[in-house]
Amino acid sequence: MDRFGDLDVFAHVVTARSMSAAGRQLNLSPAVISKRIRRLEERLGVRLLQRTTRQLALTEAGQGFYERVVSILASIEDAEAWVASGVGQARGTLRVSAPTSFGRLHVAPHLKPFLDANPLVTVDLVLTDAFVDIVGEGFDLAVRIADLQDSSLVAKRLAPNHRVLCAAPDYLAKAGTPMTIEELGRHRLIAHNADHWRLDGPDGPVTVRVSGPLRTNSSEVVREALLAGVGIALRSTWDVGPELKSGALQRVLPAYSVGKRVAVYAVYPSRRHMEQKVRAFVDYLGDLYGATPYWDEGLAL
Repeated sequence: MDRFGDLDVFAHVVTARSMSAAGRQLNLSPAVISKRIRRLEERLGVRLLQRTTRQLALTEAGQGFYERVVSILASIEDAEAWVASGVGQARGTLRVSAPTSFGRLHVAPHLKPFLDANPLVTVDLVLTDAFVDIVGEGFDLAVRIADLQDSSLVAKRLAPNHRVLCAAPDYLAKAGTPMTIEELGRHRLIAHNADHWRLDGPDGPVTVRVSGPLRTNSSEVVREALLAGVGIALRSTWDVGPELKSGALQRVLPAYSVGKRVAVYAVYPSRRHMEQKVRAFVDYLGDLYGATPYWDEGLAL
């Protein structure tokens, strides 16, 4: 019995959210895919997928099983890649999606060392704040800043993402510095695609309603307004780290932040037969950022 093959089939079904789509990826008929899933469930003695006429959903047992299966398959591929690394070389066009500001600040400036080390790779970097369909739009990987702890997506955590409240000294000199979360609500808060902020505080999570004279869908507009003294904003340290270090911006209510749930991830369509160019780029970014990324160095977080 091909146990590892059944695990691979199961992982493809979960990722594709369809037996038919998984069958096309594996060049197997939907009937064969269904039979392999049923055989796996019978062997385990639990139902892994809830099937309806329109969609598939993981059961609680299926979710836990999937997380462990992905880890097993990744370990196998890592072992195979280690063996093949001596003969394989990254090559071809690498199509990458990244958030606009993060990509401009923390991907684009670091492409030269990667390209120098991988002369057979061409990088096609697309900067967008839209949530791209990686498979449908033909990307090899996407850099995402999100909460993916409970996601079925295949992802590697690249760096923490700390978000802090901050303001320009001029604004605080005129409006005063809020000392409590209640006082914060009476200040001018700069909104970026949100009408509330969910913060982690010393007594647990709190929600703050965001109101002020400026609302925008542009992260870079928020940054410029913040530096100009328009009000208080919730910003990622990767965006305002240098300004916090220089004093151009000051933290407000440092006991409140967002950093436990959200991180910077590299997301791929599948772990199966992960191309060397993708592996090389993901490893490069992981090594570049690290557990304490350079933008957080020297900050009290």
